Amino acid sequence: MTLHLKKAELHCHLEGAAPPALTEAQARKYNIDISAYLRGGAYVWHDFASFLECYDKVSEVYKTDEDYALLTETYLQELAEIGTIYSELIVSPDHGKRIGLGADAYIAGVCEGIRRAKAKSGIEARLIVTGERHFGPESVIGAAEYAAKAGNPLITGFNLAGEERMGRVADYARAFDIARDAGLGLTIHAGEVCGAFSVSDALDVVRPSRIGHGVRAIEDADLVKRLADLGTVLEVCPGSNIALNVFPDFAAHPLRKLKETGVRVTISSDDPPFFHTSLKREYELASDAFGFNDSEINALTRTAIEAAFVDEATRVALLARL
Repeated sequence: MTLHLKKAELHCHLEGAAPPALTEAQARKYNIDISAYLRGGAYVWHDFASFLECYDKVSEVYKTDEDYALLTETYLQELAEIGTIYSELIVSPDHGKRIGLGADAYIAGVCEGIRRAKAKSGIEARLIVTGERHFGPESVIGAAEYAAKAGNPLITGFNLAGEERMGRVADYARAFDIARDAGLGLTIHAGEVCGAFSVSDALDVVRPSRIGHGVRAIEDADLVKRLADLGTVLEVCPGSNIALNVFPDFAAHPLRKLKETGVRVTISSDDPPFFHTSLKREYELASDAFGFNDSEINALTRTAIEAAFVDEATRVALLARL
């Protein structure tokens, strides 16, 4: 059991962390029928495209800034209860606009949830603004400009997520330039649905300090060496990878192999209830499925805090809590 270990998470999509019980309560509140997407306390989908559809439908029951404060606080409290000291949440200002709430009110609600959770448990959290590939380069540039101009101390990173098979990384380079110039940390989804080439493209074009997933890099030994040499941190989400059939089972998953070849890896939950996982389970998998001992798991958490998009004073304080 890993419950006694301190934990940190770098890769979690806020709406994707929505607890099914909270989503059911929200659906009742707004009289929205989501029975096709949430049954028996579990989200229902069958492939990557239907997962994205389910994700969007679930998100529709969170409508106001207070709904987002509640969602954020609920998830962070869940993390704090298992010994998590740091969390980065992936958020989309575009989503705030699409639901008619507006980006500012959406982010304000999330930030209020972060404040409430920290007041209760001491958990630190930051926001990574993401652009979504399947809405095209202009939308992603808009997200980067929003993050750059927000002047919000809780917004510390920029990401590119969504349908990985749409467009090349180069199509989105301008957005990353905007984010980099604003001093935001850079991470990008790559090497999950698409193969090793997507990780190479990300390194060439974006030069991120971290890559979301990145596990398909294992298909190219030279690329694995390059990741190790650069010190690029992979935000690995094993439960998500198995749920989406990126690998057939944990025995085939390259987390341990990547670590042993010198790549800096961390563990996260991605969209936990959608993938029948949680950060607690991911830490248990590190022990049970991958055979890491406590000191090795602590090293993964240390790597996460070293790679976190936080100011140095916060980083030092978090490392001291380890």
